[in-house]
Amino acid sequence: MTIPPFKLNGRIWLEIDEEKILGHGRVELLERIHASGSIRQAALQMKMSYKQAWDLVNHINDGFKQPLVISKRGGKGGGVALLTPFGQEVIKEFRELQLKFFQFLEVNGKK
Repeated sequence: MTIPPFKLNGRIWLEIDEEKILGHGRVELLERIHASGSIRQAALQMKMSYKQAWDLVNHINDGFKQPLVISKRGGKGGGVALLTPFGQEVIKEFRELQLKFFQFLEVNGKK
């Protein structure tokens, strides 16, 4: 029996208690928050609602022992959202893991 040519594919995400906490889209949201300083701007850039972005940020923060994003409510000048140093480290580690996964797929994924 011959096996037809195939290619491996996949995505990586982190789960805690069988619940997805962090994946490609959520990391992108965090990176956009970091770049813009705003959950609202990050949500607009990703074409998602502000509420959905807030819910995701809260879910991510609740999944870790310390927050990845801290925010201050707006006033006259508007609010601000910042990635914590821990949040920056989590993103860095996720991107490194993702790179290793893609390298694995490249080396082992074509048969």
